[in-house]
Amino acid sequence: PQNPKTPKPQYLYSGWIDNYNCRKMASPALRRLVRDLKKFEEDPPEGINATPTSDSLMEWEAVILGPEETIWEGGIFKLKMVFSEEYPNKAPDVRFVSKMFHPNIYNDGTICIDILQHHWSPIYDVSAILTSLQSLLWDPNPNSPANSTAAKLFVDNPKEYKRRVLEWVEESWEDDGEGDEEMEKEEEQKQPEEEEKKEEGAD
Repeated sequence: PQNPKTPKPQYLYSGWIDNYNCRKMASPALRRLVRDLKKFEEDPPEGINATPTSDSLMEWEAVILGPEETIWEGGIFKLKMVFSEEYPNKAPDVRFVSKMFHPNIYNDGTICIDILQHHWSPIYDVSAILTSLQSLLWDPNPNSPANSTAAKLFVDNPKEYKRRVLEWVEESWEDDGEGDEEMEKEEEQKQPEEEEKKEEGAD
């Protein structure tokens, strides 16, 4: 099947400026997010789209395209970003809505990456966060796994790891945010089976 087209960005900066100028930009977090939005729309990172939801500038929806010339190429991966009033001093809650098979992504979409945890810095903005996550797809850290099965396959069986990832890349083309239940159950069943095989091989 043909790879999907890049989602078109939605330019909302001017509308948000009008709405939040009326509120005199009372919140430092809101002021910073407006700057993030302006920067993102003026210089959007390649293969990444992000916009605030229609209800709040504190919640964003994002899409990351799988990097070209990697096993993730062609994937359309959806994320949700939730900011608190402590932003940018506190990292936002960022998680994948699309189902993922990756060493550093938990089953619920939560991401294990330094910049969203103990290495967070106020200098990071929306563009920097999403660019880092796009890089994480093809350059995982198996030494700090969120998904132990994915981490083991990445190190010990790259061929099987690639096969699993490609399944989810194709699934992402029709992902409605809930993921495919049958594929998810299949992944859950595979994990204990692989652990048993490993234990048998060690005997």
